[in-house]
Amino acid sequence: MIPRFDASSFKGITPEMREAFERDGVLVLDGLVSEAACDSLRKHMADMVTDFDVSAHRSVFSSTSEAHAQDQYFLQSGHETRFFLEEEAFDADGNITKPKELALNKVGHAMHDTDETFSAFARQEAFRTICEGLGHKQPLPLQSMYIFKQPHIGGEVVCHQDATYLRTEPETCLGIWVALEDATTENGCLYGIPGGHKTGGVRAAFRRTPGGDSTYTETLDDTPFDEDKKVPLPAPKGTVLVFGGLFPHMSSANRSDKSRHAYTLHVIDGAAHYPADNWLRRPEHLPLKGF
Repeated sequence: MIPRFDASSFKGITPEMREAFERDGVLVLDGLVSEAACDSLRKHMADMVTDFDVSAHRSVFSSTSEAHAQDQYFLQSGHETRFFLEEEAFDADGNITKPKELALNKVGHAMHDTDETFSAFARQEAFRTICEGLGHKQPLPLQSMYIFKQPHIGGEVVCHQDATYLRTEPETCLGIWVALEDATTENGCLYGIPGGHKTGGVRAAFRRTPGGDSTYTETLDDTPFDEDKKVPLPAPKGTVLVFGGLFPHMSSANRSDKSRHAYTLHVIDGAAHYPADNWLRRPEHLPLKGF
């Protein structure tokens, strides 16, 4: 059983929280973000979607095919705000079948540095306190995503480790996952493997090619994840899940009639080395900024 902590009056990482994080690989903080803050971020994203021209950008995000990984629209999103659509939002002829607000998979990956509202949300004091309390010396927000998990068509996310995609030496990636709506077993909440972060290192590395215009995944360890041990991580609105880069996690498709909006911030330690072949690159005019 993954313990849950009442974080409605969060002051910092307690010894009990740190023990749970180190044992399980994930920390569940209920009530850390207010419902009003969740609603405000959702409203801001709705306004951004209104301004999005779906006819101009048709990039599809999928964790099963990863065809997007060779798409320049995706590869250049490390310092931009880009919109990615669900696979099942299109018919066999490639025509979009949903209103754009119900067709999006996610938005990423630099809103925390390019948008004032997202910057304020990402840099709230509680998130900095979490990172420092879990060992970061120089916490640096690296990547952020707004995830829609749409009703009926929200796609599966296969079991993975975030350190595959956001690598540092030593490994320091922290995911801060915020439930902006109730996340349940019916609408595609996260599942994780408690203790799975201790069963070896990172299984794969998602790298840029030397020329930088494409990517590839290198298998480092072909041992399969022990998915028989996965447990659901339901998250009421305002709950924050914190997990390390080696924690195996996933989510099933959403076949319910309720969306599962979430916001994820990935933070690395600036004291660690960030390899140049990471897929996410920043130009000199937009360096990483701390809290």
